[in-house]
Amino acid sequence: MQPPESYEKYLDLQQYIDLNDEDLRRIAAVRERLLAHSAPIIDDFYTEISRHPQTARVITGGNSQIAQLKFSLRQWLRQLLSGPYDSDYLALRTRVGQRHVAIGLDQVYTCVALSRMRNGLIRLLSDTWQEAPDELLLTIQTLNKLLDLDQAIIEDAYQAAFLAQSQNLSKENLQLRVALEREQRSTHIVGNSEAMLEVYRLIDRTAATDKPILIQGESGTGKELVAKALHRASRFSGKPLVVINCAALPESLLESELFGHEKGAFTGAIASKPGLFEVADGGTLFIDEIGELAGGLQAKLLRVLEDGSLRRVGSVKERRVNVRLLAATNRDLAIEIEKGRFREDLYYRINVLTILLPPLRERRGDILQLVSHFTGKSWNWDSRFMEVLENYSWPGNVRQLRNAIERTKVLAEEDTLLAENLPPEILRTGSELAPHKPGSEADLETINRSHIADTFKRYSGNKARTARALGISRRTLYRLLEKHAIE
Repeated sequence: MQPPESYEKYLDLQQYIDLNDEDLRRIAAVRERLLAHSAPIIDDFYTEISRHPQTARVITGGNSQIAQLKFSLRQWLRQLLSGPYDSDYLALRTRVGQRHVAIGLDQVYTCVALSRMRNGLIRLLSDTWQEAPDELLLTIQTLNKLLDLDQAIIEDAYQAAFLAQSQNLSKENLQLRVALEREQRSTHIVGNSEAMLEVYRLIDRTAATDKPILIQGESGTGKELVAKALHRASRFSGKPLVVINCAALPESLLESELFGHEKGAFTGAIASKPGLFEVADGGTLFIDEIGELAGGLQAKLLRVLEDGSLRRVGSVKERRVNVRLLAATNRDLAIEIEKGRFREDLYYRINVLTILLPPLRERRGDILQLVSHFTGKSWNWDSRFMEVLENYSWPGNVRQLRNAIERTKVLAEEDTLLAENLPPEILRTGSELAPHKPGSEADLETINRSHIADTFKRYSGNKARTARALGISRRTLYRLLEKHAIE
């Protein structure tokens, strides 16, 4: 049963090509003549279509399948020349087009073969024609009308089938993308400590909601990365993620950036400009360091969150937006409320859900993984380098660690990162807290083992490079590694 709109389109096509009663009379007059001499044309059709390698992959049943297909083609030709051209005919030909798509028959090859068949039918008419020449021309025109109508049905079936496949693929791609985002969370969030696993769990649980989310953590802990992960895993991921840092802009400019302004609203406003709320409409707005927002802007922000309405600077016109808000701060907003620097009602509005990011000093077990992430596979480091890093307090958190590693890479003479190239404050504090190596009182055997183990680790277990660095042969290194049980 065809949808009503399909049959209406079919009737429109009949009117468009002007298929009338005279056309049906002319086709009825030549029907038997065409059917009686159609065998060579049908044979030629399958000779032509079988030439294409793509067809050989579809028609795999050999001569018996081709014989069945020729029989079906003769039936189609009789239906084409006999009619009636009603909803049953439309349904029959639509199923043929759908079957072509299902078995993977290329539409281009099919159209070329049908064009060859069309030429064969016209040639047959011309060769056997004994009536008036003008009537021949009119009969050929009628035949072309029927063939055009039939081809339109097949192409429409192809188009509908491919559209359905495309929609299914788009849906599957979206589902896979969301699943991948939720699995990977972000290619930049690094760490497998218990504290970070809790962050990942909260991202997974809260990404689907459109409620405001507050991300709290010290500077450099990765609040913006969490915001990006939340956006990518949400239903808003196809829309923009707009980011603004309140600490980076003065109050006058921040108001214009968030809410927009009209031409002439202030000195320098030479044109109207939409604010970031309007830019992010339908998507996500991430307001970083929201604790720096001045009191007047806090009131305007609260209104947008309550009813989705705002006014540009210098305008009386209200505009409506639909934005998911993510906010971040390195301040304790509860203390800010007590001191009168942050609105309590705004705090409760943005604090529907909270994700607390741990400082790096509370997840030292992630430092090795972070170092590997920031350095890549082409760098090595010695054991003292890692000891200093793991014993430093990292007040600047992951951002400070990344910058320290970048400095060390710049100062490295080869592809090995050395503790001596770390920033002085990190080297001094980290070295003071690092456990001591064997000193002068340790026996020579312990010192040798420690030196060999450090060098072996520095070169990531590469025995040839370790032997060269120690100035010994590879055979001697194998013996020493076995002797001291170094793996």
